[in-house]
Amino acid sequence: MTASHKAIRSSGWKTDFMIGFPDGLFLLFFATQVMQTFPMEVQTFYNIHLGICIAGSLLVIYSTYQANKGDAQHDSLLLSDEERQKLQKLDIHDNTIAHIEDEMKKDAVLWETTLQQEQVVETTFNRSRAVRSALFAAFFFLLGASLSFGPYLSNENFGAASQTSMMLVFLGLTVFSFIKAKITNQRPLPVVLRYWIMGAGVFCGAWVLHKIF
Repeated sequence: MTASHKAIRSSGWKTDFMIGFPDGLFLLFFATQVMQTFPMEVQTFYNIHLGICIAGSLLVIYSTYQANKGDAQHDSLLLSDEERQKLQKLDIHDNTIAHIEDEMKKDAVLWETTLQQEQVVETTFNRSRAVRSALFAAFFFLLGASLSFGPYLSNENFGAASQTSMMLVFLGLTVFSFIKAKITNQRPLPVVLRYWIMGAGVFCGAWVLHKIF
């Protein structure tokens, strides 16, 4: 990839926050609700969830970095010579290849129009900015995870910790929803309700697994 490669520029910490925070909160909320009643030692419970936090944050770092890096194939509206040769080797008719290229042009025009409508800024790829964005997303992931998992670290009575965790999760979802509504210029109530429903869905999913197993 060259230094002039174009990538979508995020809105800084706001994008990282909206990506990382709910992922960490929901993932650890589901994991703690599922595993808290399993017969295991307290330290084993902690080790499993700390491992989930570490693995999840590394995955967020990787995926956010890749998203910031973009994809070089979007720099061109046409099929590259290499792509055209691959299609020809598959015995695809030239008219079909031309049709594919025409559709790619239409998609590219639609994509550019969407970027303009949503006021999304494209810029040249910057490695340090991409790394910084990935680390911020991981930080917000761990922040969300701490609301779900933190009460279990401070209270080995998992029944009481679960109630505290649930309270913090829905409080966190409410605050997050208001922030997201402000950032995205949406009405707060629909956003709050949507995330409450998602939180309730995670809890119900964990409850169903308990009933099955």
